Amino acid sequence: MARVGVVRTGLILGLIFALGAVAARPATGAIEEPERLWTVGEHAFQDGLYSLSRRVLERLIQRFPTDRRVPEATLLLGKTRFSQRDFSGALESFRAAESFSPVPGRPGEARFWEAEALFRMDRFEDAREAYGRVLSDYPDSPLAADALYGRAWSNRRLKKNDRAVADFREVLDSYPQSTAAPSASYYLARTLMEMKRPDDAVSLLRAFPSKYPGHALVPQARYALGQALLDAGETQEGLAELRAFIAAYPDSDLTPQARRLVADTVIRGGNKTELAAEYKRLMAQSPPSAEALYEAGVLASRLGRSADAQGAWTRLRKEFPDHALASRAALDLAQVAYSKNAFKDASALAQAASKSSVDGVRGEALLMQGESELRLKRYAPALQAFQSALTVNALEPGLRFRALAGSGLALEEQQKWVQAAHYYDEVAAKSPDKTLRAWAKERRAAIAAKLKPSDAKPAPKSSPPKGSAPKSQTPQETARG
Repeated sequence: MARVGVVRTGLILGLIFALGAVAARPATGAIEEPERLWTVGEHAFQDGLYSLSRRVLERLIQRFPTDRRVPEATLLLGKTRFSQRDFSGALESFRAAESFSPVPGRPGEARFWEAEALFRMDRFEDAREAYGRVLSDYPDSPLAADALYGRAWSNRRLKKNDRAVADFREVLDSYPQSTAAPSASYYLARTLMEMKRPDDAVSLLRAFPSKYPGHALVPQARYALGQALLDAGETQEGLAELRAFIAAYPDSDLTPQARRLVADTVIRGGNKTELAAEYKRLMAQSPPSAEALYEAGVLASRLGRSADAQGAWTRLRKEFPDHALASRAALDLAQVAYSKNAFKDASALAQAASKSSVDGVRGEALLMQGESELRLKRYAPALQAFQSALTVNALEPGLRFRALAGSGLALEEQQKWVQAAHYYDEVAAKSPDKTLRAWAKERRAAIAAKLKPSDAKPAPKSSPPKGSAPKSQTPQETARG
């Protein structure tokens, strides 16, 4: 195969050189140029040299519009543009190809590719219609199975799941040996699951590995089978399937999701014996993984085994320091330390977690760091952490207002009354947390006497709630009640 590629590339380069020579000749030699352009364009496309293929095919069509090769060149130009993700240009070429008589390519080919381009342009209604015209106008087309599969996907994107199911089933019934059949089977099952029909999906997914051995979708089908069994209420069998999937495909992109689904299912079940057994399985996994250690910590925490949870998360940070979950584990450890009043440890762990590339983890970690620094009476670094948290993209509203409240408290402790008052005003007016709003109003009222008349605003007209938070209480503790 490699030798063929070398020979073909050499042929293309030779033809390119010849094209340059032809262009330099008098017009009497131009009669050979269409053949050369077609040969270069066709072979370049086959070798994936799409820019070259596009350039010479466009040249052929523009310079020799009446040449006999132009219909095929127009269809091939559409495929070249499609391969370059120029779907609008591809659509133009495919429609131009359909205007020739006879239409180039296999029966229905130009129209099929028109539908494909429309689908990639998210014009699903138009794509569905185009796929349908392939089926109605060219029922014996070798592309009929693919057109039916494309129409099923168009219906799926249009949320017409009943029609999608009918089309996927027709692929399986009418074209069981087609290359589209395995994908149709898998996505039929996925669509049925979305329609809350997991029992129907189970039979399809259970048969998939033996029916289509070696297919690229086998791992996804096995994972989906575990999901479908859980959805159908077959919890133990579903867990067994997911564990078998994890063992068979430890490096799959779906494996972390499978582990999380197993852990979540076990946790929801609330069976301590099962929780403990799952914890042991995760901790004993060989080779270990960051995902398994993290989930083991979650399970241990649910069991009330704080030391085991800390052990799992600490091991994760040590053995997988560069993994994304290492930051998440550091944040969880920081929260444990904070709950034990170990504020120095909480601050250090939160600072480590704040290096996360995940916005949600980074924002929460910076907030935890700020609140820990408040408890350590280190108000300048506390303010810096809160301000950094406020710059995190898409920070959850509850966390954002805690960061604003924390900023106000850190500024108050530094006797920066005006700035503190502005933060308290914003929290008191806009926070969705009733308790935090009341706390901010109380703090705003407490510093009112410190403000100059020109700075002060009237304090909100509401008396502090009975048992309101003392000044030393952090916004985190106030928000959690």
